[in-house]
Amino acid sequence: MRRERGIRESLGSIVLGFELIVLFLGTLVAWGLHSAPAAIVIGGGAFLIVLAIIAMLTLRYRYGTWIGFAVQVLAIVAGIWVHMMFIVGALFLAIWIYAMYSADKVERLKASRAQNDPQLNETENPQ
Repeated sequence: MRRERGIRESLGSIVLGFELIVLFLGTLVAWGLHSAPAAIVIGGGAFLIVLAIIAMLTLRYRYGTWIGFAVQVLAIVAGIWVHMMFIVGALFLAIWIYAMYSADKVERLKASRAQNDPQLNETENPQ
């Protein structure tokens, strides 16, 4: 039986999944523009991609969210080499903050409804 994923984990995975594509393409752009030595560009891009994957895999825990925030901040910092990353990174940071805030709000609402409606608990967990 599969574990049920929370809303935070689902939304975070979606945001990070799209960001993986952007990070890969940003790495290729930085490499093509010769913004820095190739080893630094490829190594930095690979580091960000691996960090995003780690964040996706650990989103069920609170520290996974913080790793996701680190990915967002580092994506903005990548704007030093590819200036459009300032804008793209800021957009992804805004999306990340909104997704995490919305997920927390929905989780609190679900918990409140489950606590206030005992019949809801019986239909979700039949015995």
